[in-house]
Amino acid sequence: MNDQGTTRLKPMIIANGKMILPDQIVEASVVVLNGRIAAIVEAAKFTEEEWIGKYPGSEVIDAANRYVLPGLIDIHCDAIEKEVQPRPNTLFPLKMALLEFERKLPVHGITTMYHSLSLGVGLSLRGDHLLTSMVEEINSYRSKRSVIRNRIHLRLEVSHLAGIPIVERFLRDNTIDYLSFMDHSPGQGQYREPGSFERYVMKNQGVSADEVRIIVEDLLERRKMVSMEQLKQLSRLASKQGIALASHDDDSLHKVNESVGLGVSVCEFPINLETATYATSKGLRVCVGAPNVVRGASHDKNLKAIDAIAANAAYILCSDYHPSSMLAAVFKLENEGIAALPEAVRMASLNPAQALGAAGELGSIEPGKAADLIIVDHYDGLPWVTHTIVGGQLVYASKTRYCEGLAFSEW
Repeated sequence: MNDQGTTRLKPMIIANGKMILPDQIVEASVVVLNGRIAAIVEAAKFTEEEWIGKYPGSEVIDAANRYVLPGLIDIHCDAIEKEVQPRPNTLFPLKMALLEFERKLPVHGITTMYHSLSLGVGLSLRGDHLLTSMVEEINSYRSKRSVIRNRIHLRLEVSHLAGIPIVERFLRDNTIDYLSFMDHSPGQGQYREPGSFERYVMKNQGVSADEVRIIVEDLLERRKMVSMEQLKQLSRLASKQGIALASHDDDSLHKVNESVGLGVSVCEFPINLETATYATSKGLRVCVGAPNVVRGASHDKNLKAIDAIAANAAYILCSDYHPSSMLAAVFKLENEGIAALPEAVRMASLNPAQALGAAGELGSIEPGKAADLIIVDHYDGLPWVTHTIVGGQLVYASKTRYCEGLAFSEW
């Protein structure tokens, strides 16, 4: 299917599942016609033959005893960069990386991915040419076909002054779908601890201490040259194009106020609870990482996502760098009594859709919306996806065998 969906699909029935609607769970079936949710039929339980009688030629998927969720929407995930460059100085072909990464996502229930690509020296894929080539590759691919809905989240390192014309071009050409401003300079934000920035770049990019010293010196010099007016111009252009703008790693009330002044609507990964709470009070949609929820802590010893969620200071879950964490985090929030399941599901579906202006089409199980749905079972307390449907098409299905008492060779 292409990213716009397909018409004249055969009808599909997801029957007898536990439907996670925006504010409740109901035993129901979903009728899908031409790739869209046509009806939610509660209580009535028809056989497969009865469903086919009502909707000739339909595909019936029995979801009994399993949950049916809207497809997950991941607005921040930079894992595709690791697919391109799994180790320092080891690059794989961009097309191969995109295809291999995309086909992993339905397994995790992700039906819309905002591939997060960083524009900034020393912090991601090296060279603006590689970044622009990846953006072009994703755009070319999604214009022809796709398994899921592929979107582009461009992350601008504000001190990367040479990147500003690139962002302007992408915005004017409607090449990207989401924009964030980052500041990873040492001494603030994520890298407040002395030496933390240097350690990260050395490990991530495989550079020496002498090389990273040059990177830091150059970065700090360029940081002095950042123009708030230039960033506001980018913000105004993004707003004109209907593209949401995010801040990143806000660490103080002052930084939140600065973000608000830039026209930001999403606050990604605030460093502490005070900042997250203040950002929420200012009307920003706070985004926290699902890996943080699953692990119970930030890998950088910053804000615990669970604390922000419990304090009603977080609105969106994203996978950050680990796609399989999204679904696990949703059910962990419910299992530990931090959020009711419909609320937890909203954080990974409807809320991000609302934040990025896609809620009219995606994010919830409601008549008229695109039929992006996942069916979820559990094994040993962990959720796993048995079916993923995008635009009314089954793109992933899994069956398992229980082999208790059998030797491996007998499988």
